[in-house]
Amino acid sequence: MPTVDANWEEWLATNVTRGCSADSMTDAMVRAGFEPAVADSAVRRAVGGAVADGGAATTGSAQYRYDPAPVSAGNLVHAFDRDVSVLMRCERPQIVIFGDVLSAAECDELVERSRHRLKRNTTINPETGAEDVIRNRTSEGTWFPRGEDAFIERLDRRIACLMNWPVENGEGLQILHYGPGAEYRPHFDYFPPEQSGSAVQLAHGGQRVATLVIYLNDVPEGGETVFPDAGISVTGRKGTAVYFRYMNGMRQLDPLSLHAGAPVRRGEKWIATRWMREHAYR
Repeated sequence: MPTVDANWEEWLATNVTRGCSADSMTDAMVRAGFEPAVADSAVRRAVGGAVADGGAATTGSAQYRYDPAPVSAGNLVHAFDRDVSVLMRCERPQIVIFGDVLSAAECDELVERSRHRLKRNTTINPETGAEDVIRNRTSEGTWFPRGEDAFIERLDRRIACLMNWPVENGEGLQILHYGPGAEYRPHFDYFPPEQSGSAVQLAHGGQRVATLVIYLNDVPEGGETVFPDAGISVTGRKGTAVYFRYMNGMRQLDPLSLHAGAPVRRGEKWIATRWMREHAYR
């Protein structure tokens, strides 16, 4: 198994300077024999370091400042129409684990509504901003636009209260399905400012600021939400949710928010994801 030695560090620095995309460098390292998580982490460090050296105040672990997250304090949060328990808080990165965000019946309804709408998931092309199907993301999913009907509108308002961010700043509720072996390798939810394709996405409400991932079923084995650089792994349970914030009040972006959906080793995994933007999303 290769290691990220001085030669690889030089290779990464050279390719970042040349403007190569993070995905292309990660793929090259994986083809050279690196574990995907190791390759992705090394590339993200190289990209973050280059931005920091250039004086930008948006990425780089040495620059990011943890200001107070907008999520309410306390062990119980009243979220519109439901009291939600706080199971865990982490300060760096800013992660909150919530229990009972959705009832069992609400989870089941979202799953059943989604089955006939599923399509292979895409990711944002770092150079063009277009949506591409890639091998790093092997799930399928669908979207429910904000306020699609009374049921979705109620969930929209509950989630907005829980995240303490305006309803209109939320992207549509994305439902994801992972079968056996499916995963989403380490990635950031924010749009990297150094990538030209991000401008296309930023035009529709600005940068993403935080994510809420709600588990819609109990996964028999695997399927954890993993933050590899922070050494955190969250096992999902039906109705629970993982909140994480990655943009502070100074518009800096947290490199510790790198995360992944671990492979499903047994059974299947259903989740609902809500991304929040700086401004009203359109």
